[in-house]
Amino acid sequence: MANRKIDEFTAVTKALGDPNRVRALLALLQKELCVCQVVELLGLAPSTVSKHMAVLKQAGLVESRKEGRWVYYRAAADEVPEEVKEVLEWVSNCCSGSREAQEDSRNLEGILSMDPEQLCQLQGNRC
Repeated sequence: MANRKIDEFTAVTKALGDPNRVRALLALLQKELCVCQVVELLGLAPSTVSKHMAVLKQAGLVESRKEGRWVYYRAAADEVPEEVKEVLEWVSNCCSGSREAQEDSRNLEGILSMDPEQLCQLQGNRC
């Protein structure tokens, strides 16, 4: 049991150890997003974003759902351990007021106004 707690802790610290994952998590605390929207926000390749999302998911900080060919991510909610809720609150409290997070929030407004399928096509992806 003790090893499991340490494993969970190191998964969370690994997830929070990359600025792009923190930016993605902050965006997901605001709204559920499809992968193409996260790609657009971070300006990274889809494969890189997918790897970042996998790390966040393994840490229990985000959840995903598949709808047809689309994969949507959101911040973990409801039935998650109290420690995860505390981490999400900590990230929000520490980082949401940063210049970069505020810029991402503004950019997200424009991204959300775009049709995800068109956004995906503009990125050259086969969604």
